[in-house]
Amino acid sequence: MKILVLSDTHIPQAAEELPSKIYDEVKSADLLLHAGDITSLIFLKNLQKLAKDVKAVYGNMDCPSLREILPKKEVIKVNGFTIGLIHGWGAPSGLIDLAEKEFQDKRPDIIIFGHSHQPLCLNKNGILFFNPGSPTDKVFSESNSYGIITINDSIDAKIIRL
Repeated sequence: MKILVLSDTHIPQAAEELPSKIYDEVKSADLLLHAGDITSLIFLKNLQKLAKDVKAVYGNMDCPSLREILPKKEVIKVNGFTIGLIHGWGAPSGLIDLAEKEFQDKRPDIIIFGHSHQPLCLNKNGILFFNPGSPTDKVFSESNSYGIITINDSIDAKIIRL
């Protein structure tokens, strides 16, 4: 299963649209996961029309209409693996610990988060911590990015820099 991972898209504030390369990835992805700061209900609905399946959580910059329909965090099962999805908040240095505490009762194989706009793919305490960065706003990073996670018998996770 191919999973396209986005976070911190901030559309239309940071950009009018996603880079075209990401729209190409949507076509071949089985699942799209968005770790918050979508910022526009219209943009979320557009993603839902394009992707086969979309799971998303709200972030600190999301409007009330998104907070009403999206959860703060979600647990998703894929091919026998468990994924925790959350946006995060606070200082970037504490995001991994915060995310781990939020899912401590579920003990997921992967925790996907956003907020910092800084891409990360790190194994710690038997969990893959994955932040795809932001495809539209590189204010806290050297480049824009997104993620691809492939789950079959094992997990293969990659940060794609734009």
